[in-house]
Amino acid sequence: MSNPLRRSWLSINMNSQQPNNPLHGITLEMILTQLVEHYGWEEMGRIIDIRSFNNDPSIKSSLKFLRKTPWARKKVEDLYLRYTKRFGNKHKK
Repeated sequence: MSNPLRRSWLSINMNSQQPNNPLHGITLEMILTQLVEHYGWEEMGRIIDIRSFNNDPSIKSSLKFLRKTPWARKKVEDLYLRYTKRFGNKHKK
């Protein structure tokens, strides 16, 4: 069984490490899912021209590619930040 004091310390420590990061606490899967719900795969492929958005797209294949490709992940994260600035962040606590 895990130690509740350790869990509390870890939670506090993790939350204080990136207080100004707008993506802190939001997973890549959450970002991608929200963008696909809003834009759809076709529009996502037009905005960010990568194969996993344009050819037989899926969350799973896109996550696999984005996790291995920093430049593509950055483009998706930047699109998400623009989206949340315009429409709000559904993932805020």
